[in-house]
Amino acid sequence: MSEESLTMENLEQLHALFGDFDSNVNLIQKAFGVTVFSRGSDVKITGEDASSVSAAKRCIEALSRMYFKGDPINEQNVRYVISMVNDGTESQADSISSDCVCVSYAGKPIRPKTLGQKKYCDLIRKKTITFGVGPAGTGKTYLAVALAVSAFKAHEVQRIILTRPAVEAGEKLGFLPGDLQNKVDPYLRPLYDALFEMFGQEAFAKHQERGSIEVAPLAYMRGRTLDDCFIILDEAQNTTREQMKMFLTRLGFNSKMVITGDITQIDLPDSSRSGLIEALKVLKNVEDIAQNRFTEKDVVRHRLVQDIVRAYDNYNQANTAQQKKPPYRRNV
Repeated sequence: MSEESLTMENLEQLHALFGDFDSNVNLIQKAFGVTVFSRGSDVKITGEDASSVSAAKRCIEALSRMYFKGDPINEQNVRYVISMVNDGTESQADSISSDCVCVSYAGKPIRPKTLGQKKYCDLIRKKTITFGVGPAGTGKTYLAVALAVSAFKAHEVQRIILTRPAVEAGEKLGFLPGDLQNKVDPYLRPLYDALFEMFGQEAFAKHQERGSIEVAPLAYMRGRTLDDCFIILDEAQNTTREQMKMFLTRLGFNSKMVITGDITQIDLPDSSRSGLIEALKVLKNVEDIAQNRFTEKDVVRHRLVQDIVRAYDNYNQANTAQQKKPPYRRNV
């Protein structure tokens, strides 16, 4: 039997680490096969395997550092730190929480929550064009908008331009009420929501009226040169090859581009013609263009979203392996 111990600085820290009804510590016990209990401000970790006990201790220590930095100790963070301990990267958790990208209109600091998100933010800051590719819920668009707002408020750019291809996913634009702008607005709603959170509705409306912020379908980009802009192309997996090339060549002086998408959710009639898939291949070795690939570990929505993404990945891999098997031939 192996044992490790830690001492908490106060009861508030102890309660935060254990969680309501011991929800957090139960996740740690299940993940590492150990028993965790407290006596006063002391925490004891016991288990048959010394390496598992040591891993559980490192997990609690990493969560304690997050607690003192003001980060919430919730199920999402506990699960992510457990995965970092398993990968041996828990020491990098401090660098994630210390990076404040932007402050929302309500005063909430917006930070990357995973190593993948931290790398993504760093690449956007350093590179002129950045591709963010990965599953739903990884913060691709949200963090890009936060960085755009930060650059705008710091007067690094004069305008923010957000765009999406208005590709139909089963529904028809013609069935929607109103004029063309009313018809495409539902496609742009996630971008509006993010901007409302950063600016507040009143300030957003003023900036939009002045032309400082533009949210428009991709077709509106044709024929323009975008100088002094932070430009975000969302849902880029639904661009055609021609649309992607058109968009990339809009880049002007002192501008930055972020292209986000999920190549597993292509709504084009011919998914092989996705402009995003082609651009990732064509531009992979071009200087000052970066690619960041998110995984299911970077999903920051409900835990089930991560499980759903993983299940689909496993299913697709199994189907691909099955298709590669040579056909059975019977000897005659």
